[in-house]
Amino acid sequence: MLHAKLTAGLIGIAALLTSTTATFAATEITFWHAMGAELGKKLEQIVDGYNKSQSTYHVTPVFKGTYPEAMNGAIAAFRAHQQPDIVQVFEVGTGTMMAAKGAVYPVYQLMKDTGNEWDTKQFLPAVVGYYTDTDGNMLSFPFNSSTPILYYNKDEFQKAGLDPNTPPKTWEDLVTDSNKLMSSGAAKCGFTSGWITWIQTENFSAWHNVPIGTEQNGFGGLDAELKLNGPVQVRHWGNLKKWSDAGIFEYGGPVGGNDAPPKFYSGECAIYMNSSGSRAAVLMNSKFNVGFGFLPYYGDVKGAPQNTIIGGATLWVLQGHTPEEYKGVADFFKYLSTPAVQADWHQFSGYLPITQAAYELGQQQGYYAKNPGSDVAIKEITLNPPTENSKGLRFGNYSQIRDIEDEEFQNLLSGKKTAQQALDSVVQRGDDLLRQFQSANQ
Repeated sequence: MLHAKLTAGLIGIAALLTSTTATFAATEITFWHAMGAELGKKLEQIVDGYNKSQSTYHVTPVFKGTYPEAMNGAIAAFRAHQQPDIVQVFEVGTGTMMAAKGAVYPVYQLMKDTGNEWDTKQFLPAVVGYYTDTDGNMLSFPFNSSTPILYYNKDEFQKAGLDPNTPPKTWEDLVTDSNKLMSSGAAKCGFTSGWITWIQTENFSAWHNVPIGTEQNGFGGLDAELKLNGPVQVRHWGNLKKWSDAGIFEYGGPVGGNDAPPKFYSGECAIYMNSSGSRAAVLMNSKFNVGFGFLPYYGDVKGAPQNTIIGGATLWVLQGHTPEEYKGVADFFKYLSTPAVQADWHQFSGYLPITQAAYELGQQQGYYAKNPGSDVAIKEITLNPPTENSKGLRFGNYSQIRDIEDEEFQNLLSGKKTAQQALDSVVQRGDDLLRQFQSANQ
């Protein structure tokens, strides 16, 4: 009897040890990201869903602050041989990541090396084109791609005698609507905007089909120069200054414009331009009926509106890990690109569905019919086939160039410079950074 009990006990211990060993046998994948607040929570849910879907790999998401902080932190970690498997990098970091020789494991190569079929045709062309090389090879995984759209307060439109179902189409319409909103007392200001750089300069340029830089906005080579000081851009910056002085436009601050959202949520400004990825936050924080529309354009500019360009970020794979880890990364990417996961992420966040299948699933589910305006970003970015002026941008050191844009825009608002002077300075100072990047990476 004692022998039987002892044997049974040993078997039980062995089973427990086997179970514990199996639990810890999962290959660990480290994923650094820059998603905070509600988007961060949703990202963690998605990762948790992947971890529960299989037991071979375990992905650990680690929040690393802002997009620039996550990118710079990963580069520093690589030099110290402590890099993660995956890092989330914002779209304007693409040129910098491509130039980080020996640090990046291109996604197309990862999929090939791990024996996975990977058809880039499954992704929306407007999304995948930004993150491919000149041969059409995908360099990073486009997990969260967005484009800027217009949000507006339908209740305040109605109070001002405007049609709550008709957002302004042109900048001329927007100014007229803003004056009515303000004179009626419905709103204190007409509009505010996040990202003067991304929305009111870069996307503005693409939307009006004018160049951001030479060499196909930097896609064609490291010798590109900025072209942000053309007549259309100067006109718009000049108008933003004029509208700011008149109280029609309220500046939301540098970088992402973090002061802009509260101005809209509170009802202070009736119109707000920001990322489609802000949709979840807008709906959560607004105590009024929200409308959605295309970005405005100048009605007399030939070729406008063209198409908007993407923002958001992609997932880059870093070198220096084991083959088994890379198999796990590839498996995780396949999970992230499934229609169900992508449709859920898109519908929650407002980011674009990165695949045609995810978009079609949303249509089948009746999501767009039940949520008017939820497909504005998709329609906007696919409005016309991209031109050399509207397929995006790819410049080195561009995060620093955006800082220059913010500095010069504030010089404009304070009256220290005219729009022409401010944008000329952006180009001059920005080109200096481009030449430094070119020198370091040729």
